[in-house]
Amino acid sequence: MGAADQALADLTEISSQVEAAALFDAKGKVSASTLEDPEPFVRAVQNLLAAAGEVGGGSLAQLEAATPEGSVFVVREGAATIAATTLAEPTVALVFYDLKTALRAASTAKQAARRRPETEPPDEDADAS
Repeated sequence: MGAADQALADLTEISSQVEAAALFDAKGKVSASTLEDPEPFVRAVQNLLAAAGEVGGGSLAQLEAATPEGSVFVVREGAATIAATTLAEPTVALVFYDLKTALRAASTAKQAARRRPETEPPDEDADAS
């Protein structure tokens, strides 16, 4: 399981409010998703962000779009974006916190993997006795 997949697995485990989620980059390339086919969701989120950015006059860091049936939450940090759906009347601050935590976990693990050498030395702490 990759870092992005693990971050979403952790998110859905700790957040009972998140129904579905996707992690993707600025170009819409999905790195992980709980959806079977995340592309339509990602495109809709990108369109929502573009429209909201035009109205707000800049790049958004986070967004909630609420309906009586549920909400869509989006958090962006750099080129990475996480978007999630929830049931109606979620605890907004908690959902944003959980999404930011998942996004940072995926980013941190990805950066650590880039720094890790191709082959790691064996564990020196293992007892040979």
